Amino acid sequence: MCGISGLISYDGRQIETSIIKAMTDTLIHRGPDDEGYFINRVLPDSGTKWKHISGSGNVGFGHRRLCVIDLAFGHQPMSNSEGTIWITFDGKIYNFADLRRKLEKLGCVFKTNCDTEVIIYAYETWGDDCVNYLRGVFAFAIWDERKKRVFLGRDRLGEKPLYYYWDGKRLVFGSELKAILACSDVPRELDVQAIYDYFCLMYIPAPRSIYKNIFKLQAGYVLSCDANDGPRLDQYWDIKFQTEEDISEEQWCERLIEKLTEAVKIRMNSAVPPGAFLSGGVDSSAVVAIMSGLSESSVKTSSIGFAEQKFNELPYARTMAQKYQTDHQESVIKADAVSVLEKLVWHYDEPFGDSSSIPTYYVSKLARERVSVVLSGDGGDESFAGYRRHYFDFMENRLRGILPSFFRQTVIALLANIYPKADWLPQVFRAKTLLTNLSVSPVEGYFNTVSWFGKQKSLILSSDLRKTLKGYSPVEIFERYGRNSDTNDPLARIQYIDIKTYLTDDGLVKVDRASMANSLEVRAPLLDHEFVELAARIPSKLKLNGREGKYIFKKALKPLIPHETLYRQKMGFSMPVKDWLRNDLKQIFERLCAQPQLDNYLDGSFVKKLWARHKSGTSDFSVEIWAILFFAYWLERAEHRS
Repeated sequence: MCGISGLISYDGRQIETSIIKAMTDTLIHRGPDDEGYFINRVLPDSGTKWKHISGSGNVGFGHRRLCVIDLAFGHQPMSNSEGTIWITFDGKIYNFADLRRKLEKLGCVFKTNCDTEVIIYAYETWGDDCVNYLRGVFAFAIWDERKKRVFLGRDRLGEKPLYYYWDGKRLVFGSELKAILACSDVPRELDVQAIYDYFCLMYIPAPRSIYKNIFKLQAGYVLSCDANDGPRLDQYWDIKFQTEEDISEEQWCERLIEKLTEAVKIRMNSAVPPGAFLSGGVDSSAVVAIMSGLSESSVKTSSIGFAEQKFNELPYARTMAQKYQTDHQESVIKADAVSVLEKLVWHYDEPFGDSSSIPTYYVSKLARERVSVVLSGDGGDESFAGYRRHYFDFMENRLRGILPSFFRQTVIALLANIYPKADWLPQVFRAKTLLTNLSVSPVEGYFNTVSWFGKQKSLILSSDLRKTLKGYSPVEIFERYGRNSDTNDPLARIQYIDIKTYLTDDGLVKVDRASMANSLEVRAPLLDHEFVELAARIPSKLKLNGREGKYIFKKALKPLIPHETLYRQKMGFSMPVKDWLRNDLKQIFERLCAQPQLDNYLDGSFVKKLWARHKSGTSDFSVEIWAILFFAYWLERAEHRS
């Protein structure tokens, strides 16, 4: 898609074009096809009249463009006809043609055929409410000259990223952290709570970033800022799990296919024909099946696999490609683990512990050889309870309903403390996590399920860092979202938490950075907000049916996808990290962990014990070791950049 950046000064300091260009140049991978800048200033001879100039001013926007629609006339930043409203925009508005017709009836006159201009006149017509009319993915900034005000917006589910920094005098924003850090005087103090968040969750949940004073604009939020009031945050959208019980399974199946077909169709609208990721799982297979039914030509599909068979899904992807006669390409990854780690650290900007970013990077690279837009299957597990942890949480809640709370908080809690953590035992005998979860609230239990390092999670941190935290725990984030979920349904509650945390700040960050590193635009029909809202109205018993997740979605897809694809065991987008850490990455891990600056943040003895157990083969700490490695590598690069 695109990369956006900007700086607004409210203290009279002038913004030089060179600063905006430096910020925007860091985003060239997000938009290799075009660049543009808007700098304004108050002209001495015209009072408060502002105009587009090259020079200096107190408002500056930058833009890097990936051209996929209105190739000739989509240059940004773009303004209204009077030059009083300017925008820099990353994303795609799928209903822009309908909105344009509506706005034309209200008297708006358009000069392009692109969705960017539709946002301008939607804002001019409906003000801040314009975001409620947009069906799509977006991160944008609007400068309103008449109100001397900047308005930032981010899409409902957070598919497009947007960071900002405010110091009381300046607002700095960008698609990625690196754009803001291009302003050399922006402080780079690390946020210790974000570090703890990272080692618990393997990502940093919004609104925090790794830096103390730089924030992510949360999904479904807008930010407005003027000289008088400073930044103001408002939430314009939230997901509601209000189920409809009087609809049959057959009717739900019809509604799901109808809405998903609509979501796929509007995402296929592009000046360049889109391709698709095809993993061979349920969600990507559903998207490819529907695309094939809508396309006059063979859909270009891309799949990657590994030589290690337990990580290789290529045969399943091949089955779907053959069924729908797609123009299929596949590749077996033989990654240079060290070089890909270096690339990922640069593109992700902050610690990111999800190792599936590696196959996502490689499948994006493969797809980009033939297309610049792909459709993906992201989002299905969150909407339809497709993760194994959803079943485990369901069973824990059944036990909570049987065991009295006093018994759970005393006897069960005592058993949890004395029961050994035995990762080497078969799964059925690993009761420590279950006992611990039963002794606490459902939300805290779910946090324990998805977080890493178990009850020792704080021990990864140095003693000084633990003191600085002053008792803070990332479970507070889950508890806040648990309260906001506005539902008593345990499954709906954790789905809400997943959507607000894991989906936005892990899954979608992974896809955005890995695809944009290859200048590839990814569109996710299953994250169409109308489709997500439809899924939220389906009763939980039709999502998780016994041990089977995604029950109703799979039933709806039976006419489109072979039975063996729908009901095979879920693999996930994983890779052989364990072997890489014991071979290719062994030396770099040991070198980085010997760096003295790491002791400011992590407990060296704890890390060494973890590493020794992993190397010996008695335990598999691949996830934890990868997270430490990424953090240590990121920290070294960050200190060099400071």
